[in-house]
This record gives sequence, structure tokens and C-alpha cells, in this order.
Amino acid sequence: MLAETIKQVIRDVPDFPKPGIIFKDITPILLDAELTRKIVNDMAENYKDKCIDAIVGIESRGFWFGIMLANKLDIPFIPIRKKGKLPYKTMSYKYDLEYGTAEVEIHEDALQDNWNVLIHDDLLATGGTAIAAAELIKMQNANVAGFSFVVELDFLEGSKSLSKYSENISSLVHF
Repeated sequence: MLAETIKQVIRDVPDFPKPGIIFKDITPILLDAELTRKIVNDMAENYKDKCIDAIVGIESRGFWFGIMLANKLDIPFIPIRKKGKLPYKTMSYKYDLEYGTAEVEIHEDALQDNWNVLIHDDLLATGGTAIAAAELIKMQNANVAGFSFVVELDFLEGSKSLSKYSENISSLVHF
């Protein structure tokens, strides 16, 4: 089963980015081209019959599979980046973190009105960054078609926070 294979490849990094956290590192997946291809194919199969106009990937690990998925589905890929990283005119959304605030941006001309946009990131924890992405999509008069993640940390209940934007929340692996 794909989920079990992914779990075996993900590396636990204790005390990163701070003491007490066990970081789920997906970078070892990228060393295995066949596994990477299977992940993209599995995600694409899940969305091929859905009416998705674009995929938004959240900086930076959301770019890795997000752009491959967009290419597989033959739709645009749009990056959402940390404030100050995009070169053109942007729209931004500021949100709270457990230790302060963060701000993400999207190019102001990235999405078309009423597009159905899939939000992709590597990991769903509390959902704060994915919510910020959803708000940016709404600010551009587009629709949140769903959320796609490689990993979900179920105990943090991020899916509950995202459900007000879309019930279409997909994660390949659950911890």
C-alpha cells in the first residue's frame, strides 16, 4: 500500500524546529523517483475527474508535489510565498502562529474569477497556512475546490479548521 511505503520513507527529526517537536521530513521521498511518481499519479487519479482549474502550492515544500500534480493534470501551478518573495504586485494575508504571526502572498493576477483551485502543501498540522491560502484564493474571487497533502498530523485536527472552505480534504498518510 502506498501510504505504508511513504510512512517507511518519511524521516522523523526530533526537536526540530524547536524542542519537543518531532518533524516529519518528507525529503527522503524525493530520493526515490519511482515513489515520487506513484505519489503524483495517486494524487492525480483523485482529482482527474474533478473540475480543478489550477493548483496553488504553499512555500516551499508545497511546491515539490504541487507543480508535478499541476503538470500531470495539465493545469496552471500558482505559488503562494512568504511576504516579500514574489516579484510582481501581490495580495497578502496575515495570520497568527503559536509564537507570533506570518504573512503569505500571491500575485494579484494569478487567478481568474470563479476558478476552482486546489490548495496543496506537504503537511497538514493545525491548518493555519492552508487557511491563509484559502483566504487569498477567496480574495481573488476564486473558489477553494479542496486541499491536498502528502502527510496529515491527525492529532492537531487541522482538517476541522479547513472544512469551512471545502470538505474535499485529501491526505495520503496520517499520523
